[in-house]
Amino acid sequence: MQVAPEILAAYQQREVEMSLRNSRIGCVFGVVAIPAFTFLDRVVYPDMAREFLWVRLLCAGLLAVAIWLFGTRIGRSLHKVQGTVILMVPAVTFLWMIYRTTGSSSSYYAGLNLLLLVLAVVLRWTFWQSLTSVALMLFLYLLTCWAHGSIADHQTFLNNSVFLACTGVFIAIGSYFQTELRLSEFASNYQLDKNRAELAAQNHTLEDTLRQLKETESQLVQTEKIVSLGRLSAGLIHEINNPLNFATTGLYVLKNQGARLAQESPEEFTEVLQDINEGVERVKNIVSDLRSFSHPDAGSFDEVRVRDVITSSLRFMGNEWKERVSIESDVPHELLCLASKNKLTQVVVNLIQNALDALKAAPNPTEPPRIVITAREERGRVLIRVRDNGEGIEPQNVAKIFDPFFTTRDVGKGMGMGLSICYRILQEHRGSISVQSERGRYCEFIVELPSARAGGEAQAA
Repeated sequence: MQVAPEILAAYQQREVEMSLRNSRIGCVFGVVAIPAFTFLDRVVYPDMAREFLWVRLLCAGLLAVAIWLFGTRIGRSLHKVQGTVILMVPAVTFLWMIYRTTGSSSSYYAGLNLLLLVLAVVLRWTFWQSLTSVALMLFLYLLTCWAHGSIADHQTFLNNSVFLACTGVFIAIGSYFQTELRLSEFASNYQLDKNRAELAAQNHTLEDTLRQLKETESQLVQTEKIVSLGRLSAGLIHEINNPLNFATTGLYVLKNQGARLAQESPEEFTEVLQDINEGVERVKNIVSDLRSFSHPDAGSFDEVRVRDVITSSLRFMGNEWKERVSIESDVPHELLCLASKNKLTQVVVNLIQNALDALKAAPNPTEPPRIVITAREERGRVLIRVRDNGEGIEPQNVAKIFDPFFTTRDVGKGMGMGLSICYRILQEHRGSISVQSERGRYCEFIVELPSARAGGEAQAA
């Protein structure tokens, strides 16, 4: 059987380990079995039973020493001859008994056949090891019968020799096929283990890749926020400057005319204080919205007032749509959804920005630019619609707009990640986003989210 050198080397190493283990098992079997058959000596050759008992005990003792020896470094280095040692110690014992009894006609001849069969199974001999062991056994049997003088009994000697030879042939043939079978099985298992290891490594690599993709996606979400903040900075500065001007003017009045106003015009004094307070509160709201929008959260879902999200988003976009686009908002004050306010604000800002870009790139010649934002609860779901009266989306692009990096803008005008990130965020919210568009008339994005009321009822149930 042809196998790869790598597999053959691994197989041979495994066979060495199996040989060491099975050699000790064979010795243990001999230590127990050889003295146990003393009762046959008493039945067949009672006069020599005592002598044979000592011979059997000597054989068992030598095998016990071999057990210890095979566990040492020296014994492990002699693994190639261990089978021969285990064969020869009991074989010499049986040959001595044959010599001491009736030679070629001795019944201990059967012990040699039994010894060959047992060791062929236990020691996992190869074809050539089997042939060598059988040839050695036949030679020693011939030598023993010759020394005893019973080789002259040609019929018995020939009969026993043929049976020993046939046993050896069967053992050699069986050893050949068993070796081929073991090698084939080992090669299959080795390749299977290798494939499993490669698959496990690929799975590990895939898990690392997925983890890196999730990290990259999170970074892209944050990058998209930063990009949006950069584009909205002018509007934020404008929004903050107005209330700060209120506060600065009021403080100037208080500084220069505070004493007179306090005595002569308490109503005007109160009005100035209200202007300052209103301006400061507006700045606080803007800064709070900005901090919430820009700071990454853990993705926890809370009851979010949809109108507050729309208001914050329009405040962010104020400089881009005021005096240029008419935005109508119809959102009930009591409408609540289950969401992350931070991420939902990012979705709404992105949709408003897309609508503004569409109206700027291709304004409708028959109508003034307009964006309509509505929100309603339907069957336990909150639907937020952002609709513009721009040119709409090309029909062939409708199925692609939520794909990462898809964009119809010029190079350098956007990465095409905005709607893809919106889609991913809404998936995390157990929601969805879809689009309806008619070329030349309108484009409408529909955001669907779990209602806070429906979520609360589900938790109570």
